[in-house]
Amino acid sequence: MRLDIANKIVKKFDDEIVFLKGMISSPDTVGSIVPTSRTTARCMARQIDLTSDLPVLELGPGTGVITKAILNEGVKPEDLYCVEYSDIFAKRLVKAFPNVNILNGDAFRLDDVLNDKKDQIFNTIITSMPLLNFPMVKRISLIEDLLDRLPNGRPIILFSYSATAPVPTDSQNFKVKSISWVFRNVPPARVWAYTRR
Repeated sequence: MRLDIANKIVKKFDDEIVFLKGMISSPDTVGSIVPTSRTTARCMARQIDLTSDLPVLELGPGTGVITKAILNEGVKPEDLYCVEYSDIFAKRLVKAFPNVNILNGDAFRLDDVLNDKKDQIFNTIITSMPLLNFPMVKRISLIEDLLDRLPNGRPIILFSYSATAPVPTDSQNFKVKSISWVFRNVPPARVWAYTRR
């Protein structure tokens, strides 16, 4: 019993150390000083349509908290594609999730990263990219690109630490709705769903 608790503590600190290394190596791509909470991860993963036979795309998996929630929700590892910018996080994810499609690259250049899967349509896209760290024009361009990779009506699920949506929808071709505030996240996070109008 004590060994179990000790192993959990070691793993927790190991995740925190890897997260800090990733933050130091790529500060613009990390939005918080701590990993996403499991509560936030579960809230996001629950938005997946499990009746669909299309794969799921995750952007910015980091230490894999949301990746794990997606798999726990019932998505098969081979049906999950994860795009991670940080080399440190990507290498760790490959070891932690050997049957998941881990792709090391820039989510703003998805055609290049997805390569022969660039025309793939996805069931749901989940991202924990810190969009507020990027210029608005890049945020809008990313949302537009991601919505083109989804069936009409299927969402991009993301979270931010802002009370307002990270990408406004005024005069755009998409809409956004708030799914939930997650107060058991540090700092509290708001989960959003973007869909095509």
